[in-house]
Amino acid sequence: MFVYLSDWNRLMSKRDYYEVLGVSRGATADEMKKSYRQLALQNHPDKNPGDKAAEERFKEAAEAYQILSNPETRQRYDQYGHAAFQNGMGGGQDFSGFAEDIFGDIFGAFFGTQRRQQRRRAGRDIKYELELSLEECAFGIEKEIELKRPVVCEGCSGSGAKAGTQPETCKQCSGTGQLRMQQGFFTISRPCGACRGQGKFIRDQCGDCSGAGQQVKAKRLKVKVPAGVDSGQSLKIRGEGELIPDGDAGDLYVEIHIQEHAVFRRQDTEIFCDLPVNYSTAVLGGEIDAPTLEGLTPVKIPPYTQPGTTFRLRGKGIVDMRSGRRGDLHVRTYVAVPEKISDRERELLTELAVIEQPPTASEGRNFFDRVKEFFE
Repeated sequence: MFVYLSDWNRLMSKRDYYEVLGVSRGATADEMKKSYRQLALQNHPDKNPGDKAAEERFKEAAEAYQILSNPETRQRYDQYGHAAFQNGMGGGQDFSGFAEDIFGDIFGAFFGTQRRQQRRRAGRDIKYELELSLEECAFGIEKEIELKRPVVCEGCSGSGAKAGTQPETCKQCSGTGQLRMQQGFFTISRPCGACRGQGKFIRDQCGDCSGAGQQVKAKRLKVKVPAGVDSGQSLKIRGEGELIPDGDAGDLYVEIHIQEHAVFRRQDTEIFCDLPVNYSTAVLGGEIDAPTLEGLTPVKIPPYTQPGTTFRLRGKGIVDMRSGRRGDLHVRTYVAVPEKISDRERELLTELAVIEQPPTASEGRNFFDRVKEFFE
């Protein structure tokens, strides 16, 4: 047995398989299997997307375990080390399928199912923006929308081929859509350039979809908007996204946008509004009608109510989608100044101005102190 110098340098840089698995040279098969499972689970590409270092550790552990789990290859490794698998002696192995076989008995419910789902093609999700009034969001509503989405072409049933013909299998990749290359212990796959990873090509295209297998169609759909939904939230409707041949349909996401309201402002489940009060009512007290989402409701104004006083109307806000409890309505008062008054009103206000007492010195100081604090 001999090894070229270039191969020897590369082999010397490889870590010892027992060190990779973190076991001693006298480790039993069960000990090695347990250690490998822990390493593979920790570094599996599905749990570390985009992490090249974790992917390399995963491949390294799979390579080490495949060699050491077989009594024959383990004996050769113990005798010759990494050099035992040069020049065709055990090389050219694809560890991806091997790793999944190891996971099958314990981790199949996680990785196996996930892999099968990844192999099953699915259509893209679609987003639809729905504009609603505050009242519609507060109490819920059923809306009919019209959306355009790609669906399977009826003329070719999604094949993309002209009626009476069928797509032909790509001879370059034998219909797999992938080209495989062997590099040492590993098999590297890349999409086939001849068929663009489809595994087939269409000689005579369908006239309805130009070979795409899909057409854009309009569809009317009823959407139930629950009470309490807020701007920016999305309603997910399964299976109403893109439809693709031989695959699952994508989902539809209806994104809610609430129109600006002329009276109310919303903050989560609370709503706010400003309520004009005339001078006489603010001073003498009285009862005025305040707007709510359900209509007008009477609010008692106590005597000497100052501008900016806020009244809380409990249970008049927006329902909480999780708890079902309704928020409150906050009514803030301000003194309304009329744009025009009658002669009688002018006469009375003139008389009031004569007898009205100016603000006391303490009241004036309090006001200017607040102004000073504001600018500081």
